[in-house]
Amino acid sequence: MSEHEVHQIMDDMPYGMYIIGSHGNGEVNGMMADWVMQVSFHPRLIAVAFENNAHTLANIRATHAFTVNFLPEGDAGMQLAGHFAQPYDDAKIGGRLTRGVHHKLDGLPYTVTARGCPVLDGASAWLECEAEHFLSVGDHTLVVSRVLDGQLRQAAVPLTSTYSGWTYSG
Repeated sequence: MSEHEVHQIMDDMPYGMYIIGSHGNGEVNGMMADWVMQVSFHPRLIAVAFENNAHTLANIRATHAFTVNFLPEGDAGMQLAGHFAQPYDDAKIGGRLTRGVHHKLDGLPYTVTARGCPVLDGASAWLECEAEHFLSVGDHTLVVSRVLDGQLRQAAVPLTSTYSGWTYSG
């Protein structure tokens, strides 16, 4: 099997598409993530993989707090996801002519949890988590976290990479 085939197979693996909310240095932030999974029932634990240089990872290392916003499948979920398609810092993407910072929550309705993390008004559900373990795994850091709170706002089929047609989202 060629490296190209392996790359194609892994690009086509289906993932959920989530918005991870965090805060740090006096501002809230949101990023799209797709490598999110439940890892334990008792206690309730999830794991999220972040690129090692992600702004959100730096926030979580500092505060140990974040939210996972679930997006609904359909136009509303796709429109919401579109706000988070850019990285926080353009410098992360090689070859960019501009260097800028994207405040992806600007103009979007949201509230913040008691721990200061954003919950999108358009999310079908959300979880608030406390990071417990940071594991270096290649070019990512796996953050294992305890679920502290959450809410199911509406029953909805979750937005996935299969539905969106997008591959790796961060």
